[in-house]
Amino acid sequence: MRGDAPVLVIGLGRFGAACAGELDRLDREVLAIDDNLDLVQKWSERVTHTVQADARNIDSLKQIGAQDFSVAVVAVGSSIEASVLITANLVDLKVPQIWAKAVSQSHGKILARVGANHVIYPEREAGERVAHLVSGRMLDFIRFDDDFALAKLYPPKFIRGVGLNESGVRTKYNVTVVGVKSPGKPFRYAEANTVVTNHDLIIVSGTNSDIERFASLER
Repeated sequence: MRGDAPVLVIGLGRFGAACAGELDRLDREVLAIDDNLDLVQKWSERVTHTVQADARNIDSLKQIGAQDFSVAVVAVGSSIEASVLITANLVDLKVPQIWAKAVSQSHGKILARVGANHVIYPEREAGERVAHLVSGRMLDFIRFDDDFALAKLYPPKFIRGVGLNESGVRTKYNVTVVGVKSPGKPFRYAEANTVVTNHDLIIVSGTNSDIERFASLER
């Protein structure tokens, strides 16, 4: 599948509209559809192609050429029945890559069984992210499916003023400093001899629990 393949986005609620708008900003060709004409008109100026269509009807999908897309995003969340039916329609049309939004674990299981290649849980993922941020230790946090995470935070005292290889951050805490952000400068990749100062921010990678332990160290 080409990295610049056109994307079909179904559903122009907050999640779908954000997805379609960002894809458009990244110069990806996007066709966004919704059965609500008001939403279609609202987003017509921000997304190159918007069409009113009922994706629950497979004939409507055929008419807009859904079968010609290699990537589709099912962003419908308010109706579980509709999202499952739309996903099934896309499977029937042999769309190779289907990303579908789920509002619950059971909803996600149904979508996967119907044929969605990727199931997204935006509300759950946002909630998990906020849980890590409210402690005040981290400025940003992204967790991946295999318990691997990235976090942005202020560096603990023990790694400041010495090279990362001298601080032993990886051997002591099993996390890797991936990048460093100094005030007024772009992020740079961290190297063994990189020295972190009191004014820097760092990006670290590791497991969920290792990053939490590292983030709790004195600053």
